[in-house]
Amino acid sequence: MAGEKSRSVVLLSGGMDSCVCAALAARDTEAAALHVNYGQRTAERERWAFERICDFLGIKRRLVIRNEALGIIGGSALTDKQIAVPEASEEIGADIPITYVPFRNAHFLAAAVSWAEVLDAEKIYIGAVEQDSSGYPDCRPAYYQAFNAVIKAGTREGKIQVVTPLIALRKVEIVRLGTELGAPFDLSWSCYSREDKACGVCVGCVLRQHAFAEARTQDPIPYLLSEHLQKVAGH
Repeated sequence: MAGEKSRSVVLLSGGMDSCVCAALAARDTEAAALHVNYGQRTAERERWAFERICDFLGIKRRLVIRNEALGIIGGSALTDKQIAVPEASEEIGADIPITYVPFRNAHFLAAAVSWAEVLDAEKIYIGAVEQDSSGYPDCRPAYYQAFNAVIKAGTREGKIQVVTPLIALRKVEIVRLGTELGAPFDLSWSCYSREDKACGVCVGCVLRQHAFAEARTQDPIPYLLSEHLQKVAGH
């Protein structure tokens, strides 16, 4: 039908980057949203963000799944409560930080590809970011090029493609883009350790705060350490 949008699946964790990515997907395609609970510390808050962001963007088709494997495997501060979530000063600049969940995005993408085949969707949106990120190996462009080759070889029609519209952007550019799109940053959640108020000191919080400060835009989520936020804003 003329003017009909193509279908997509967007991976929506509820974080700042995935929120902006979902806004792009909802604008340009008939988007369905996929959320994965993999035993992360902030699973309940992220699920809340997922549902509210979908409501805001008008995404009606949603799928929430559990991935037990990542939590059982462990090896990350996000899934193993015996490993403390470090402050950003300990993580930023590290080769591969302890908040990296081993090969996590492959698990997410596998589910997204399966669902995309069922929905006859042509694109999978993921808010992976290489610039200003935490050094995660599954956020590199080469990773997604390789994954697209796997999809082409291993799906029925080989037409599904993973797209990474934010991958080359800096965090401040993502804030600016999200502001232009009207993305609901107030509903998103970036903290790695808390669900009531963001801690303000983990790498997720600090990268987010620096981005909003550099964009000269008020970050609308509540922070536990308001004095820390003031320091960042005046940095």
